[in-house]
Amino acid sequence: MGNLGQLLDISGWQFNAQLAERFGRVVKVYGLFGSQHLYIYDPKALHHILVKDQTIYEANPAFLVANAIMFGEGLLSTQGHHHKKQRKMLNPVFSIAHMRHMIPMFNDVAKKVSTLRNPGGDRSIFDQLEATIRSKLTNGAQEIDILHWMGRAALEMIGQSGLGYSFDSLKEGATPHPYSEASKAFSSAFVKLLILRDFLLPTLVKIGTPQFRRWAVDHIPMKNLHIVRDVVDTWDRTTVEIFEGKKRALAEGDEALAKQVGQAKDLMSILMKANMKASDEDRLPDSEVLGQGMSTLRTITFAAVDTTSNALSRTLHLLAMHPEIQDRLREELTEARKANIGDMSYDDLVSLPFLDAVCRETLRLYPPIPRVVKVARQDAILPLSTPIKGVDGREMDSILVPKGTKFFVSIQNINRDPSIWGPDSLDWKPERWLTPLPDTVHNAQVPGIYSHLLTFLGGGHACIGFKFSQLEMKVVLATLVSHFRFSPPEKEIIWQMTGITTPIVKGSSGQPQLPLKMEIVNT
Repeated sequence: MGNLGQLLDISGWQFNAQLAERFGRVVKVYGLFGSQHLYIYDPKALHHILVKDQTIYEANPAFLVANAIMFGEGLLSTQGHHHKKQRKMLNPVFSIAHMRHMIPMFNDVAKKVSTLRNPGGDRSIFDQLEATIRSKLTNGAQEIDILHWMGRAALEMIGQSGLGYSFDSLKEGATPHPYSEASKAFSSAFVKLLILRDFLLPTLVKIGTPQFRRWAVDHIPMKNLHIVRDVVDTWDRTTVEIFEGKKRALAEGDEALAKQVGQAKDLMSILMKANMKASDEDRLPDSEVLGQGMSTLRTITFAAVDTTSNALSRTLHLLAMHPEIQDRLREELTEARKANIGDMSYDDLVSLPFLDAVCRETLRLYPPIPRVVKVARQDAILPLSTPIKGVDGREMDSILVPKGTKFFVSIQNINRDPSIWGPDSLDWKPERWLTPLPDTVHNAQVPGIYSHLLTFLGGGHACIGFKFSQLEMKVVLATLVSHFRFSPPEKEIIWQMTGITTPIVKGSSGQPQLPLKMEIVNT
């Protein structure tokens, strides 16, 4: 395994940090059978990898093949012209104009939880979330697994605003939707198949027909493989059901659309309506719309739920450990609610400076995805921001990259680079965003789409839903921090360096969870 065992270990935080401290921004690491890879976070090199020469440096082929099998031909499994065409189709539904319409929908989810405040009335996602948690705290403070509730809320947000579909009532003891249960089972099973994916899957998918490969999956005695198979089957059944329901409603007209969750203002309905109105030249055939629609449903749901719920959980964990910052945030939110006499609009919410600072600083220091992998499709010269010394002692301001070189792009280390962010780069300090950032941040020219960070990547494969994710975070935090106080749990929490960082309780079975002590605050 060379260095890969240490690099990819779920407890590999220290090893990854030491690579940066000892060797700098470009490090040669070794894999199976002496294969050589690059661990990299040099800003100029990353500009070439992610932006300027992005057609040369593409995603790991095994990653693309696996995503095509699980999600269909969507954003997570396509490259080149096909990928650009899909992004062009999806870009309008992630615009600021559309984000504004999501606040009432999100508030509807939040108020689903507030049965104690508004018995019998219509409730938003976050009111419902708040009320359900409030009902658990009527006898005083107790520990609540916030990861569980953030996962449920994130799925319901993407369900309503992205798909026009409700997965979860967000009530205590509600029967979980099969889609939700499948999604929870997926991550832990799939991570145990990564070696199989990376080294065998690109070859295995070329053997026989799809029917033969399915037969083989059914008969290979591997528990985790069967779990992933069942998850994908559940996703497929659910997305077909959602898509066909939408298609019928669109065909039946406005009255049927008004009865849909979100009254057909969700992302998927907008896409389908846009295609129906397109010219004959631009309109996609039904078969392709179905395929693209189902792929988009699965891709958006998978990409949005775990990353956002884990980012929210991390933020609440940090607020619990820094009560003075939590109190300052609560004060800002309380004043804003008083000024707006209740729920805040999109403009009110995004203009809150300390809430924005808390979100930015969490996403800087603790990106939900700590690294991504790229592969060079051809020989190339990769320029560097900072010259490095080769093994022969010569100084180099660029490096020759042979075709097939694998790059481990360290999002974590570029976001924490002390030469960019200063000597306090490893400290969680939301206030750093309330004053002008140092010149070193601007001068570094980090090629990220968001706040001089690589959290949402950059270039043609940057996260298309990063504004959506930020909005979700702000609405949830505004709801929960306004009404509850968070404190650290009795037991130690460990965050694992999995594909999407995940919390567990030290000494537990390893099941993802984040218990935090919560109590009701009167504001």
